[in-house]
Amino acid sequence: MADTEQRRTGGPLAGIKVVELAHIMAGPVCGLMLADMGADVVKVEKIPGGDDSRRMVPPTINDESAAYMAMNRNKRGIALDLKTDDGKQVLRRLIAGADVVIENYRRGTMEKLGFGYEAMRAINPGIVFCEISGFGRSGPLADRGGFDLIAQGMSGLMSITGEGPGRPPVKVGAPVTDITAGLLGAMGVMAALVERQRTGEGQRVDTSLFEAGIIHTYWQSAIRFATGVSPGPMGSAHPLNGPYQAFPTADGWINVGAANQTNWLRLTEALDARSLQDDPRFADNPGRMRHLAELDELLSAILRRRTTAEWLAVLEAAGVPAGPVLSIADMHEHPHTLARDMVVEVEHSRAGPVKTLGLPIKFSRTPGGVRGPAPAFGEHSRAVLAELGYDQDAVEAMERARVVA
Repeated sequence: MADTEQRRTGGPLAGIKVVELAHIMAGPVCGLMLADMGADVVKVEKIPGGDDSRRMVPPTINDESAAYMAMNRNKRGIALDLKTDDGKQVLRRLIAGADVVIENYRRGTMEKLGFGYEAMRAINPGIVFCEISGFGRSGPLADRGGFDLIAQGMSGLMSITGEGPGRPPVKVGAPVTDITAGLLGAMGVMAALVERQRTGEGQRVDTSLFEAGIIHTYWQSAIRFATGVSPGPMGSAHPLNGPYQAFPTADGWINVGAANQTNWLRLTEALDARSLQDDPRFADNPGRMRHLAELDELLSAILRRRTTAEWLAVLEAAGVPAGPVLSIADMHEHPHTLARDMVVEVEHSRAGPVKTLGLPIKFSRTPGGVRGPAPAFGEHSRAVLAELGYDQDAVEAMERARVVA
């Protein structure tokens, strides 16, 4: 009964123990997702310095890195020197009691420390070991480090992002391969945990920033497979349907999604541009895609006549998918963002009240969510060590030897 109640109130992963040996973004995103869904994630930070995102400043909130706090809420933190025998012994105890270990270092780093997959299996045969790297643990680029910018370029994303042909390559504004790799890692971990329930066996989960970028090219890859031609950048437009893009208005921008024939006809009615229905260039989607530049010019001229808010009211009444292009601040303050609990506030031990993004998955029976802030450096070291069976004298000795912080 107690376990059932814990699962009901603590998220669907309540009771799952995770050790996060990760830094910056991809690995921490994986840990973040698992923590938000109820897992007990213990983040192991290096001595000295901790996670490098602690130094990604400004901005700070009361001298605490905003970047670090965004990636590490809901986790407990312990600081260890894994180059020492005592530090390694602490990690062995953590692994022995864990369900999952996450790491995102270069290939060979964990092996040099004595904690490669085979070593972890020897400690805990049921461990799910999630490795997130730049290019994966196999293949000719397996030894390369992982950086979002490099992965976006090599995955093809930068060749399809930007205003159009002949313009400089542009990366997606968000570090999309880092974030997506973290999400893929979390999905892989959960699949491995389900499989472990059936067999009792743990396994290695291996994903990368490179592959995370590649999966964002489904439409463009389909075009290349079918035609032999690599698509290029189209601004905000869709490579297969139109009009489906951003247009200028009198005071900003509006996204219009008239991506099928029904919505195309609704759009022309709503814009009082019925003549476009009779124009043979725009009679069907193949025609609209062939003449997209001309259609863009015509629709832009119409939409510039009124404000974004005015057009939104008109298009919504007509049943045409449309939405504003919001700033980050506007998105944070939007009533729907708030209604979906996607901006929440937690109390940090040093920074005070801190806003952070919420859990983007809602569960009807086992709700997850943001329960606590990111840990200060070494904030939970003593508590975690006590849980592992270390008495106060042993903890103080390790503190004096700078094995823990």
